[in-house]
Amino acid sequence: MKDKCIGIDIGGTSIKLAFIKLDGMTLAKWEIPTDISYNGVKIVGDIIETVNKKIVELNFEMDSFNGVGVGVPGFVDSVTGCVTNSPNIPWKENYPLKEELEEGFRLPVAIENDANLAAIGEMWMGAGIGKKNILMVTLGTGVGGGVIVDGEVVRGINGMGGEIGHIFSKDNGIVCGCGKVGCLETIASATGMVRLGNEMIENYSGSTDLYVIKEDNGKIEAKDVLNAAESGDFYALHVVDEAMKHLGIAISTIVHTNNPEMVIIGGGVSKAGEFLLEQLKKYLKQYTLPRAYHALTLELASLGNDAGVVGGAYLYKGVDNKVLNV
Repeated sequence: MKDKCIGIDIGGTSIKLAFIKLDGMTLAKWEIPTDISYNGVKIVGDIIETVNKKIVELNFEMDSFNGVGVGVPGFVDSVTGCVTNSPNIPWKENYPLKEELEEGFRLPVAIENDANLAAIGEMWMGAGIGKKNILMVTLGTGVGGGVIVDGEVVRGINGMGGEIGHIFSKDNGIVCGCGKVGCLETIASATGMVRLGNEMIENYSGSTDLYVIKEDNGKIEAKDVLNAAESGDFYALHVVDEAMKHLGIAISTIVHTNNPEMVIIGGGVSKAGEFLLEQLKKYLKQYTLPRAYHALTLELASLGNDAGVVGGAYLYKGVDNKVLNV
């Protein structure tokens, strides 16, 4: 009986995997390191090996699985299943991930951008249950985005839909990993906040917790910036304010285009919780037309690190590359 599916979320440092029943119940979840040596040629073999071992361990059969849904950071062609570019994984251009996994698993495989998967997961089993029009923004090393309209992911003509992190945000900004200058993720990501925090330490005089943290630890992290800001540190508050202003403008632009009912904030930065939402909310309200603003709710993602594998499992419904309504 085909009553379960496999969700896989490939990241730059780890690969998360899960066996999930068709009703959304998680049967098993685990993770393995991402081996990016030799241009990532070992990754597919590692995935197939760990899945096969887990199937044996749990006394499952491969033919009890409907399919496999895989999330990848970067640019993905969900029709061909090729990864066109993934900054954190050194695969060659147009890497045929779907083809290689289908050959190894002998199951249908769907490939998707990881932020799209997180949005799907939150719609199916997370903060967006019952919602059909969702914007999800993931704030981590970069800024990812997933746009869902009428229950379906917006991918665009060649898979580039939802690339929120690369919305132009700042004149005379820094070079983004994508090669453009001034992208949103150079400001509003965890990496962007750390950069802004370091600039504050170097360029301004005055008392700041960030300076003490860097002196003690040799560096600051995004969580340090957020914790200091929540404690009232002037410079840290300025960093968070700058990041949330640019994020608010970008989200407002998308809200005016798609008129969603919910904006979900996920990724590691979202661990700052309600404090972060309050900083974002004031700018979202400032830059959004009242009718559109009052029609939406702003929520934190509820699935945490599981959003990707849950969304991947949901793609068993979409192996024809069209995510179906829940």
